[in-house]
Amino acid sequence: QVHLVESGGGLVQAGGSLRLSCAASGRTFSSYAMGWFRQAAGKEREFVAAISWSGGNTYYSDSVNGRFTISRDNAKNTVYLQMNALKPEDTAVYYCAASIVIDNLRIRDNYDYWGQGTQVTVSS
Repeated sequence: QVHLVESGGGLVQAGGSLRLSCAASGRTFSSYAMGWFRQAAGKEREFVAAISWSGGNTYYSDSVNGRFTISRDNAKNTVYLQMNALKPEDTAVYYCAASIVIDNLRIRDNYDYWGQGTQVTVSS
């Protein structure tokens, strides 16, 4: 069982930056690949970024590639999402998730545990 708690969301102007954190409980955190998804109002939850259990492989959606960076600290049981050059279309609730699956980390159904989400609002 993995319990995930996101933090770091807030209101920021376009062009600004935020760093989201996701703290995980449990001693098996390093066994899980981790992902970030987001859900804007009236839209489906979509993939943002993912990182392998070791941190050696990272994956990004086309819409955030080059602006967002996912990282993890297994000693702290925490995964991060550094978001730069934010745009109004990045406004959404951001969720972190844990997956025991190695492949296909862009697929929402491959994740076993989810956090409660943190709101990110980007003003124009």
